Amino acid sequence: MALEALKEVAKKILGSTSIDKKFVEDMVKDIQRALIKADVNIKQVKEISEAIKKRALSEEVPEYFGAREHVLKIVYEELLKGVGEGIEIPLKKARIMLVGLQGSGKTTTAVKIAKFFKDRGLKSAVIAADTYRPAAFEQLKQLADANNIAFYGYKGISAVEIVERALKSAKEDLIVIDTAGRHALEKELIDEMIEIAKVANPDYKFLVLDAAIGQLASKQARAFHEAIGINGIIITKFDGTAKGGGALSAAREIGIPIAFIGAGEKVEDFEKFDPQSFISRLLGMGDIRSLMEKVERVAKEEEIDAEAFIKGSFTLKDIYKQIEAMNKLGPLRKVLEMIPMLGLKVSDDMAEMTQEKMKRFKVIMDSMTEEELLNPKIIDGSRIRRIAIGSGTSQQEVRELLKYYETIKSVMKKMKKGRLPIKGLKIDL
Repeated sequence: MALEALKEVAKKILGSTSIDKKFVEDMVKDIQRALIKADVNIKQVKEISEAIKKRALSEEVPEYFGAREHVLKIVYEELLKGVGEGIEIPLKKARIMLVGLQGSGKTTTAVKIAKFFKDRGLKSAVIAADTYRPAAFEQLKQLADANNIAFYGYKGISAVEIVERALKSAKEDLIVIDTAGRHALEKELIDEMIEIAKVANPDYKFLVLDAAIGQLASKQARAFHEAIGINGIIITKFDGTAKGGGALSAAREIGIPIAFIGAGEKVEDFEKFDPQSFISRLLGMGDIRSLMEKVERVAKEEEIDAEAFIKGSFTLKDIYKQIEAMNKLGPLRKVLEMIPMLGLKVSDDMAEMTQEKMKRFKVIMDSMTEEELLNPKIIDGSRIRRIAIGSGTSQQEVRELLKYYETIKSVMKKMKKGRLPIKGLKIDL
C-alpha cells in the first residue's frame, strides 16, 4: 500500500539525531510523495504538507515532549484532519442500503456488515436486490448461509418488489440491502436506487468504493450523493496492494464520513473506520483499542477468561481451550501490527500461524502432563523429547509451541499497558 510509506517517515523522525529545517523539509517531501503515490487529492496533499511544515518549524516543543515526539505528533494530528471523521452507528434496529458501481464489492460487503453487527449481538439479515448481475443472488445466499445470516431473495420480480416483499417478512434487527451496480451511473440505475430508497426508507445509505479507484472516487461519490444522498462511504479491497488515497480524499472533499473499511476477501476482514486508529497504524504506532475489542469479543464467544488472556497470565492448559479463539484474531503478524512499536522479533513461521499448525499444537498438548500444562517452565530437553515421541511430532514443533505461548503471553502483557509511543496519545483501556 502506498500509504504504508508513512511508516518509514515515522521511523526517520524517531531515529533522527536532530530536528532542523532541512530535516523538516525532507520529511515533508517524503510525506508528499507517499500521499501523491496513494492517489490523495493534490490540493489536500498541499494543505496537509504545508500545515505540517509550518507547525514543525514554528511551534515550541513542550517541556514534557522531545523534539522528535513533538514532530511526529504534528504529523499524526495533520494527517488525522485529512481523513475527516468516522460515523457512529448505534447497536439498534436499522436498515442499511448499499450502492455503488459494478465490481466495487457490494455483495461481499453486505455480508461483512451483517456479520459485523451479528458479532455484536444484533440479529442480521441481507436482501438480494441486485437483479442485474446474474451471480449476485447465489453469491449473497452462499455467503449469508455460511455465516448464519438470514437471507431474503426472490427471482423473477423487480428489485423494488424484492425489497418490498423481503421487508414484510424480515424480523431481524439489522437489515442490509444489496443493490445493483452498473459500469457507469446511468439514469436507469439512479431511478432504481431512488425507488428502492423510497420503499426501504433506510437509516443509512452507504456508497461502496474500491480502494483502487484513484482520482475518479470524488466524481463517483459526488454523483451518487447528488442522486440519492449518501450517509457514508465504505472502502473495499484496502489491502497491501491498494492505494486508497482517492477514496479517502473523496470522503473529505464531499464531506461524507467513512463508515467501514474492508481489508481482504474474508468476511472477518472488515472494520469500523476509526480515524485515530487508522492514522496510528499508517504511522506504525499500532491500534491497541481495536485489538482489545477483538480480544474481548472472541473471548466472550468462546467463554474464556478474557482477564487472564489479556494479562498474559494463562497457562498452556488454558491455551488448549483458547487456541481456536486466538486463531480468530487472525495471523500473528497482523496482531503484532496492531501493537505500537513493540520491537518483537517473530519468525515468518510464527507470524503465519495456520489452522493446521494449531491442530498440531493441540496434539502436542495431549501428550503433556497436567503439571506441564499448568507450568510450562518445567518443560526441559528431556520432557520435550518425551512429548515429541508421544505426540508423533518433532522436538522442533514442541519448541515452536512453547515459543508461540511465550510470544502471545508477552504481546498481551505489553498490550495491556495501552500506550502509543508518543507522549500525550495514551489510549485508555
